[in-house]
Amino acid sequence: MTSAEFTKPSRKQRVRTLWISDVHLGTRDCQAEHLSQFLKGYHADKVYLVGDIIDGWKLRGGMYWPQAHTNVIRRLLTMAKRGTEVIYVTGNHDEFLRRYSKLILGNIQLVDEAIHVTADGRHLLVIHGDQFDVITRYHRWLAFLGDSAYEFTLTLNRWLNHWRARYGYGYWSLSAYLKHKVKTAVNFISDFEEAIAHEVTKRELHGVVCGHIHHAEIRKVGEVDYLNCGDWVESCTALIEHWDGSIELYRLADAQAREAQLKAEMVAG
Repeated sequence: MTSAEFTKPSRKQRVRTLWISDVHLGTRDCQAEHLSQFLKGYHADKVYLVGDIIDGWKLRGGMYWPQAHTNVIRRLLTMAKRGTEVIYVTGNHDEFLRRYSKLILGNIQLVDEAIHVTADGRHLLVIHGDQFDVITRYHRWLAFLGDSAYEFTLTLNRWLNHWRARYGYGYWSLSAYLKHKVKTAVNFISDFEEAIAHEVTKRELHGVVCGHIHHAEIRKVGEVDYLNCGDWVESCTALIEHWDGSIELYRLADAQAREAQLKAEMVAG
């Protein structure tokens, strides 16, 4: 299982499973247009929405819901109508849905966690992950405070990418870059991964698919397969399971770079 670069298919590709998390519909930094385009490229047997799809925290402070956010919901409903099983795993920003967990509406299920069996027989816990974040779980006021600082970084990120797009550059995440450089952020990510891997080992499962920390990754944590979907606010990432059970990490930035390279080669050729 590798974290391979992945280009957007030119036509709809059939895959076994898609995982997306931390879309944060209802916020200005949600990359809804990019997500809609991504979903249009695939036909999947299952789609897992791994928490924080709708940002209830932000919607409490005022309504922001452009057409692009509705388009994401419509795309998911269309997929469900056409036979895709859509499993919505609740997160902390959409915790208002947890009172309705175990709700089933046609091909759409609402759960707090799930077990996914891959084509090659691995049992993966699918959970948002806020349960393993000490700040979110025990110091809620600190989580809200951190959310405000994080929002400021995302505002800078939005303006930076606005000007990058105007000058022909692809998407780049300032906030994701800072996570790799700031020691406390790196330590937080490591602690989170270790905590969630411990739970997987305790349950005697093979691995976990989660979100929450907006840090996409596929790696081994001890004997545990750790897979984080990332987000559609900063890095625009998703996980894709193919028919042999292999799981790839999709990154929008890699897809755009590959697409630009192909266009340049076509022009040169």
